[in-house]
Amino acid sequence: MYTVKEVSKLLDLSEHTVRYYTDKGLVPNVQRDKNNNRLFDEKSVHWLTGIKNLKRCGMSVESIKTYVDLCLEGDSTVRERYEIILEQKNAALAQLEEAKLRAKFMEKKANHYLDIINQVVQDNTNPGKW
Repeated sequence: MYTVKEVSKLLDLSEHTVRYYTDKGLVPNVQRDKNNNRLFDEKSVHWLTGIKNLKRCGMSVESIKTYVDLCLEGDSTVRERYEIILEQKNAALAQLEEAKLRAKFMEKKANHYLDIINQVVQDNTNPGKW
């Protein structure tokens, strides 16, 4: 059994995050000791690992809760869980495209600054001088 502190170190999550996830009902069957402190077994660690990975992929806590609840219902919910993952994948791909556009803009801006530094063009980047 792991304490909040131990599991937070093990999974590289803050103690606050571990408590938050358990308070939101994302970790089924969290146990408590006689002082009402949370205790995590290997199964709880697996749930937290899955939650961490889904959160890192940009999934909201609410969507993760839905996903966890579906997992607890069993194999009959595989299609629904697939739809949640597919929706998150599509959101991640859209964010990737947005990030590519931002990077392209910043590359163009950096090249413009190089032209200014190399005195190819005059500095027109300072809004205070427009």
